[in-house]
Amino acid sequence: MTLNLCIITPNRIVLDSEVKEIILSTNSGQIGVLPNDAPIATTIDIGILRIRLNDQWLTIARVSIESN
Repeated sequence: MTLNLCIITPNRIVLDSEVKEIILSTNSGQIGVLPNDAPIATTIDIGILRIRLNDQWLTIARVSIESN
Protein backbone atom coordinates (compact mmCIF):
# COMPACT_ATOMS: atom_id res chain seq x y z
CA MET A 1 0.00 0.00 0.00
CA THR A 2 1.28 3.49 -0.86
CA LEU A 3 0.58 7.22 -0.52
CA ASN A 4 0.53 9.71 -3.38
CA LEU A 5 3.10 12.44 -2.66
CA CYS A 6 3.71 15.54 -4.75
CA ILE A 7 6.35 18.07 -3.65
CA ILE A 8 6.09 21.36 -5.53
CA THR A 9 8.32 24.46 -5.38
CA PRO A 10 7.60 27.77 -7.14
CA ASN A 11 10.04 26.66 -9.88
CA ARG A 12 9.31 22.97 -10.44
CA ILE A 13 7.85 19.68 -9.27
CA VAL A 14 10.53 18.09 -7.07
CA LEU A 15 8.80 14.74 -6.58
CA ASP A 16 5.56 13.21 -7.82
CA SER A 17 5.49 9.58 -6.75
CA GLU A 18 3.80 6.87 -4.75
CA VAL A 19 5.64 6.39 -1.44
CA LYS A 20 5.42 3.94 1.45
CA GLU A 21 6.08 6.31 4.36
CA ILE A 22 6.75 9.98 5.14
CA ILE A 23 8.49 11.35 8.24
CA LEU A 24 8.23 15.10 8.81
CA SER A 25 8.67 17.74 11.50
CA THR A 26 5.68 19.24 13.31
CA ASN A 27 5.40 21.82 16.08
CA SER A 28 5.32 18.96 18.61
CA GLY A 29 8.11 16.80 17.11
CA GLN A 30 8.51 14.36 14.25
CA ILE A 31 5.62 12.24 12.98
CA GLY A 32 5.41 9.38 10.53
CA VAL A 33 2.64 9.12 7.95
CA LEU A 34 1.66 5.69 6.63
CA PRO A 35 -1.09 4.55 4.24
CA ASN A 36 -4.48 4.28 5.97
CA ASP A 37 -3.36 6.27 9.05
CA ALA A 38 -6.05 8.09 10.98
CA PRO A 39 -6.54 11.71 9.89
CA ILE A 40 -4.55 14.28 11.86
CA ALA A 41 -4.46 18.07 12.00
CA THR A 42 -1.11 19.57 12.98
CA THR A 43 1.22 22.42 12.16
CA ILE A 44 4.08 21.44 9.85
CA ASP A 45 7.48 22.95 10.66
CA ILE A 46 10.26 23.72 8.23
CA GLY A 47 12.79 20.92 8.60
CA ILE A 48 13.80 17.57 7.19
CA LEU A 49 11.36 15.46 5.19
CA ARG A 50 12.21 11.74 4.94
CA ILE A 51 10.43 9.67 2.30
CA ARG A 52 10.51 5.88 1.94
CA LEU A 53 10.33 4.73 -1.68
CA ASN A 54 10.18 0.92 -1.67
CA ASP A 55 13.37 -0.09 0.19
CA GLN A 56 15.29 3.19 0.02
CA TRP A 57 14.97 6.48 1.92
CA LEU A 58 15.08 9.93 0.30
CA THR A 59 15.85 12.98 2.47
CA ILE A 60 14.77 16.50 1.54
CA ALA A 61 15.58 19.53 3.71
CA ARG A 62 13.63 22.75 4.34
CA VAL A 63 10.04 21.92 3.51
CA SER A 64 6.77 23.73 3.95
CA ILE A 65 3.49 21.87 3.43
CA GLU A 66 0.15 23.53 2.66
CA SER A 67 -3.29 22.05 2.21
CA ASN A 68 -4.82 22.28 -1.24
